[in-house]
Amino acid sequence: MSTEPPPPPGSGEPPEDDPFRKQPPPGQSEGQGPGSPYDTPYGGSQPPPPSYGGGPYGAGGGPYGGGSHGGGAGGYPADPLAGMPPLADSGRRTLARIIDMILVGIVVALLTWAFGVSEYQMDGDRITAGRSFAQSLVAAVLFVAYDTLLIAKSGQTLGMKWLGMRVANLSDGATPTAQTSLLRALVLWVPFAFCCACIWTVICGGWSYFDKPYKQGLHDKAAKTVVVSTKA
Repeated sequence: MSTEPPPPPGSGEPPEDDPFRKQPPPGQSEGQGPGSPYDTPYGGSQPPPPSYGGGPYGAGGGPYGGGSHGGGAGGYPADPLAGMPPLADSGRRTLARIIDMILVGIVVALLTWAFGVSEYQMDGDRITAGRSFAQSLVAAVLFVAYDTLLIAKSGQTLGMKWLGMRVANLSDGATPTAQTSLLRALVLWVPFAFCCACIWTVICGGWSYFDKPYKQGLHDKAAKTVVVSTKA
């Protein structure tokens, strides 16, 4: 029986009772065998075939690093998605993001109108509305806070929850920490708010349509996360 104390809060380690952590294969307990049950396709129950060098990611393990033996016994690379639900469909991800943008956009519009930070120009009988720096700042803060708080809490924004998906760490399947969620949100929303809203949204989120094998947007790559389905 281990006498090691649990990791302190904020240490970056996901809690042991996180329901979204990767689960070991049936009939095998966590920690069984010479290595982690997630790190070896053989589960530690039988010797692996001889190694002929590193896998497609070299001797360092998966695409984001790993153990000194490629993440698996005998130098075979581990599959980071092993034990996770299937990856979420990119089309549903786009729809969830549109829902989130509408929800937060309404709040941004109301706040900027209430505090008079919208930029209006009158040209004869025409009135045009632009965006001031203050309005962009409000949008950036609200979008980043929305994503960071909800994803760090449950791995889901409202749009994701309604459409049955969640954000997970690629390394262990757990709910991202606050730091990881903040990094992901900053990459996604700061360019959106200040310089190239539509273009950046298409590039950053649309990257998942073409990315293989993890269907990651650019913000997922920065935070080392994936989006998986919560529907059976």
